[in-house]
Amino acid sequence: MKPVVWVLIALMAFAANSILNRLALLETAIDPISFTVVRIISGALVLGMIVLIRARWLQTRARSVPAGRGSVVSALALLAYAVLFSLAYVSLTAATGALLLFGSVQISMVSWTLMQGERMSGLAWAGFGLALTGLIWLLLPGLTAPPLIPAILMIGAGVAWAIYTLRAKAGGDPTAATAGNFIIASVPALLLGVIFFGQARWDSSGIALAMASGALASGLGYVIWYFALTLIQTRTAAVAQLQVPVITALAGVVVLAEPLSLRVLIAGGIILGGILLVIAPWRRTR
Repeated sequence: MKPVVWVLIALMAFAANSILNRLALLETAIDPISFTVVRIISGALVLGMIVLIRARWLQTRARSVPAGRGSVVSALALLAYAVLFSLAYVSLTAATGALLLFGSVQISMVSWTLMQGERMSGLAWAGFGLALTGLIWLLLPGLTAPPLIPAILMIGAGVAWAIYTLRAKAGGDPTAATAGNFIIASVPALLLGVIFFGQARWDSSGIALAMASGALASGLGYVIWYFALTLIQTRTAAVAQLQVPVITALAGVVVLAEPLSLRVLIAGGIILGGILLVIAPWRRTR
């Protein structure tokens, strides 16, 4: 298949996480903590099997197995993202949640690079300010503003995901490292499930949606994305990710019958347009 097809499949998988999570919390009995626990464990199982099968396949052909393993810090950041993500989607629409998540991830990552001494052009600074303004405007009080606490939770999820992403740049095989992080995260996830067991609720449909989110949208989605990254330029990948909130919003309308407010549409255009300005003219100089 062409690179664009692999990229599109990965982006649809990322968007599916929002839809599956929101659908489970709306239409099934499962609670957000139970959804998260099943999602993390399902992702760990699928990624672990993929890494194991790949390693054995490479060994039979006398090829070296790529190095890469997870870390406790990255695993905790992954779990924090997943928990806050599910808690926020109790009250947020798929489109609003995806926009808050994506905007906070990108703003957090750019802020970190600036603190590390990176520099941006004037146009990129304008884009950064535009994206931040759009995010703040989306949160300002009003009839169509998202609920504040769930919005803050989703922004927290975005910050956690930014930490996870920045740590992933340390090197090593990304698929093996992701598998390791999911496996490590399964331990505190199970502990979290035990702590909140008295409040847990689930049914077969909710479990199935959580497993799909972990095994397919997360596990296989990341594997496909990492493969797609070997076929395209980094900047192309960064721009392509701008489509995730758009795909999520459209899927939310079609699958969940969620309305799109004018405020979300305008704020989304401002945030994504600002991020595009940051990505396009980026020049890394000390």
